[in-house]
Amino acid sequence: MNKPDFQPSLKGRALRLLSQREHSRAELERKLAVHEEVPGELAQALDALQARDFINDGRAVDSLIHRRAGKLGAARVKQELAAKGLSGEAVAEAMAGLKETEFSRAQEVWRKKFGTPAQDPKIRAKHMRFLLTRGFNAEVVRRVVQGDEPQD
Repeated sequence: MNKPDFQPSLKGRALRLLSQREHSRAELERKLAVHEEVPGELAQALDALQARDFINDGRAVDSLIHRRAGKLGAARVKQELAAKGLSGEAVAEAMAGLKETEFSRAQEVWRKKFGTPAQDPKIRAKHMRFLLTRGFNAEVVRRVVQGDEPQD
């Protein structure tokens, strides 16, 4: 006995994605657009999910920051938020919070990777490149690699 090919609805597909992690509305639109058969069907499904608070851009911002802020600087986190179609007040608030903790987060990432200050300029440059590619501010990177203490 053959089973008929079951194709989940757009709402079902969206719920499956949301069960794995928080997604922004823009991210869901991008991922599900290929499955839309009737124009407007996707927007309608996403409106229904948003009305029931299954889609919440504020939660998506918090989720991404929680997952990524321990390893990345504010610039890189902001880039990832923009790539997910997130912007606005929630992002601005989150970025302000990340900038306050940038030095301590950079110091922790550097400590886990390298542990001891570099004596050789080549190695110091390697440490700086590593932190810069993680999205940390150049001034913060310089202070961390030089071994400065946090400023109040």
